[in-house]
Amino acid sequence: MSHKSKKVHNDFKFIQSSGGIEEYKFKPNGLTVLVLEDHSAPVATLMVTYHVGSRNEAIGHTGSTHLLEHLMFKGSQNFNKEKGNAIWNELQNIGAQINATTWNDRTNYFEVVPSEHLERAIAIEADRMRFAFLRDEDRQPEMTVVRNEFERGENSPFDVLDKNIWATAYQAHPYHHSTIGWRSDIENVPTEKLQAFYNTYYWPNNATVTVIGDFEKVEAMSLVKKYFGKHPHSSKNIPEMYTEEPKQEGPRRIAVKRVGQTGVVGVGHKTPEGLHKDSYTLQLLGKILADGKTSRFNKNIIDKGLATSILMYDFPFRDNGMFISYIFLTPGTQHQTVEDVVLKEYENIINNGVTTEERRRAVAQTRAGVAFSRDGSFAVASALNEAIAIGDWTYYTTYMDQIEKTSNEDIKRVAEKYLIEDNSTTGWFIPKNNEAAQDAA
Repeated sequence: MSHKSKKVHNDFKFIQSSGGIEEYKFKPNGLTVLVLEDHSAPVATLMVTYHVGSRNEAIGHTGSTHLLEHLMFKGSQNFNKEKGNAIWNELQNIGAQINATTWNDRTNYFEVVPSEHLERAIAIEADRMRFAFLRDEDRQPEMTVVRNEFERGENSPFDVLDKNIWATAYQAHPYHHSTIGWRSDIENVPTEKLQAFYNTYYWPNNATVTVIGDFEKVEAMSLVKKYFGKHPHSSKNIPEMYTEEPKQEGPRRIAVKRVGQTGVVGVGHKTPEGLHKDSYTLQLLGKILADGKTSRFNKNIIDKGLATSILMYDFPFRDNGMFISYIFLTPGTQHQTVEDVVLKEYENIINNGVTTEERRRAVAQTRAGVAFSRDGSFAVASALNEAIAIGDWTYYTTYMDQIEKTSNEDIKRVAEKYLIEDNSTTGWFIPKNNEAAQDAA
């Protein structure tokens, strides 16, 4: 149905539609609302995406967005344990799925509920948008939980190497630090600093509310107005993150030596912002290199016994990203051997390009992934959440069109442009208990 067939309140301005999804702006406070009716199952997903993530943090309060994520489940003005209606209890009692996640460019809070309980989810999310308690007595125990999460990451060779590669590749831009933050910031950030961060970014004009599933649009929009409409537009402009990463002028290397069983090689190259047209091509290239049994790395690395698995990291971000090949080595395999294979494959594509068969297979794999991202209201909301984060929710609805346009020549061109030594950051994870068998970094 068109937006004209179901009249919404005059306070909502229709912005655009794409792929069946409609965008509105709630005029009184600037809240963006996305809606998609889907009556195939009696469930609805509510997701609130805040345009704030670790990208908006600085020295002294890295990890603030993530710590706030934990604290915002500890109670708000109208939903708290003192009133007997704590957030978790309210939602779990009706069989809802509920959680939140934090990343570089965004934080999202979501509920998947039986359709008749959509109002309760909207009421809870609206309440904690501006009325979260954020008490010091809650920060202390949650800090311990977050620190334990940090320490689990420290025990993962991949997590440790990934964190160090990003910290080496990015010197000025806040992608330098991971979403969870540095340990000393997690432990010592004052509650007042978290409250100030909350009061800077958690406003309707810095958020997108997405409602997907079994509901009537006019009714759902009325609920959004009823609850989120209580909040004003922020009194101050939301601060822009204006730091840009200087041009890299030579290869960078990092070695991490820790106790562990698995050696890992990561070969990374900086990529453009997520909405740049080359980001689509780079993601296709990643599939040609590492997706499936017929991929180049699988044939030249896995099949030859040099590694147990491969992870291609090419996720688009709001600002510059990274195209990283992670190779998890088999025992006795030397890091340099695998690094050389990766670079040789890059050189091969730069010089000779890819075949039409490889490109078509990568497009088919992408098409399947996009189909899965349409499988249910939560899948759609999650995919939209990531598109919102990089700057345009229609990235999700137009993605396959852009992928289909990509040519063999485009793939060769982006390899020539980005997969160059002066743009690289290479990292080795060297298990200490097996150090003698490894090369020196």
